[in-house]
Amino acid sequence: MTCSADSLDRVFLQLGPLSIYWYGLIIATGAFLGLWLATREAERLGLKKDYIVDAVVIAIPVAIICARIYYVIFEWDRYVGGPWWDVFAIWEGGIAIHGALIGSVATALIYTKVRNLSFWMLIDIVAPSLILGQAIGRWGNFMNQEAHGGPVSEAFYQNFMQYLPGFINQQMCIDGVVYHPTFLYESLWNILGFALLLVLRRYNPLRGEVFLSYVIWYSVGRFFIEGMRTDSLYLFGEIRTAQFISVVLVVIAVVLIAYRRKTGKADKRYNGKAVKSK
Repeated sequence: MTCSADSLDRVFLQLGPLSIYWYGLIIATGAFLGLWLATREAERLGLKKDYIVDAVVIAIPVAIICARIYYVIFEWDRYVGGPWWDVFAIWEGGIAIHGALIGSVATALIYTKVRNLSFWMLIDIVAPSLILGQAIGRWGNFMNQEAHGGPVSEAFYQNFMQYLPGFINQQMCIDGVVYHPTFLYESLWNILGFALLLVLRRYNPLRGEVFLSYVIWYSVGRFFIEGMRTDSLYLFGEIRTAQFISVVLVVIAVVLIAYRRKTGKADKRYNGKAVKSK
């Protein structure tokens, strides 16, 4: 499917030599909206929202650093021999959600240990914020014309893409070819997951299962959508890193749910009071 269109400007605002990119603005919007949502849930459970704010303030930079490190490790050949500062150019894109997730969970483990808070309660509170932030953040990929799939067929365009807003089709026209808007597929999957997590946590879930449900939901969607992308990171051969990690995460989450239920570690439900137990 060929096309002809001008792409959207990646720069949101130019202040002299300073460029503010849509990518960074969209990521920041997702982070702040997620923080607002998490503080509201913390207050509902009787936990001081300052605990959430402090945790997020620490976790965001750690998550960004880990997301970039993860990406650079699996794209090392792209940076070898080039300017060393390209490693830090995250405004050009190139951060991995799985790296951010690793950094965030590690931060939560240390933070709750120091503050004597429930680790599972904290990550249950922030789980819907995480998937909402990911849904919003994918639009940063859209502005950078990255994280898209392969070329679409004429039939797919006529049956589906022509009904999308014009600006999406315009941005998915790259070098005269229309590509699958996989950023959109993942964003919609995450929005649906966000709604499901809100319902789950509202109905008094077992401890830890909001976050573990998030891990399962996101990983299942990412596994299938990743198979459509053209910019995947590869573990080795034809094994896509994100698909491999997604399978591992689903297995770990299912095992943890079963183990915690069997041992009684998940029996305590949320009742509007902050509980300082692991």
